[in-house]
Amino acid sequence: MRAFLGNPRRFALPPCALTIGNFDGVHLGHQRMLARLREEAAARGLPAALLTFEPHPREFFARQQPPARLAVLRDKLQFLAQQAQLDYVFIYRFNHAFSRMPAGQFVQQVLLDELQTRYLLIGDDFQFGADRKGDFALLQQHPGFVTEAMPSVLVAGERASSTLVRDRLAAGDLDSAGRLLGRPYQISGKVMHGQKLGRTIGFPTANVHLPHRKPALEGIFVVQVDTPYGRLGGVASLGKNPTVTTTQNYKLEVHLFDFHGDLYGQRISVHFLKKLRDEARYDDFNELVAQIERDAASARTYLTSLQRDQA
Repeated sequence: MRAFLGNPRRFALPPCALTIGNFDGVHLGHQRMLARLREEAAARGLPAALLTFEPHPREFFARQQPPARLAVLRDKLQFLAQQAQLDYVFIYRFNHAFSRMPAGQFVQQVLLDELQTRYLLIGDDFQFGADRKGDFALLQQHPGFVTEAMPSVLVAGERASSTLVRDRLAAGDLDSAGRLLGRPYQISGKVMHGQKLGRTIGFPTANVHLPHRKPALEGIFVVQVDTPYGRLGGVASLGKNPTVTTTQNYKLEVHLFDFHGDLYGQRISVHFLKKLRDEARYDDFNELVAQIERDAASARTYLTSLQRDQA
């Protein structure tokens, strides 16, 4: 799978079978769409391609209160590559000029001239162009390519969507979110230097850089973490850490069990397995330490049980 930023015409690529969307989280609905696209692309002798946008259009239109992003671009591309259904991913910058492009111009300039679309698969609720005036009916009328709509994908009787995944994560329902995603929810990022307070109380933490202001979930969690040293178990705090700071910035701090290596500057992936509790503020620092000890014990018990079940 190859990824291209901006207009791909300079790469002299062939015509393609295309789908369009943000594909935030690459949940089971997205995965089913990619499989369908691959089938149609193969039948037509075309490469399969995705057109996606950065930033997320909803982030662009709601800059002060953006929706929670499920995955950064790097992780999204990794998830897409793991599906092994796409040949190309086209990443277009979503800015003011792009948002005001009329639907007809989008079809001619982007879909036909730049991407050379011959087959188009879209979601059943897809809208595009200035004021969202473009829809399936408009695309279906165009003679330059064949357009098909992908029906909704149901998971346990519910329509798989990024919005539903966000709702379940916000509610702490990691099992339901994992079923929609087809895997445990994860956040990846580089380990940064923090206040180093945890090591003074026997719980050193890896402070993971969060590229977006608002995470999709908050609280204290049992986690497994992919590191250069392998997959390790631990307990994580994702929130504002109100006991020791007054900042409104979110922090992801992970304590890895029985680990003594150096992760600074390394990229790690944190897999969220179970929510233990909501974040809380403690007036007495000793109360916080006692609660961390209880959280760590609960996380160890859960991980031990998980290992036993998987044996």
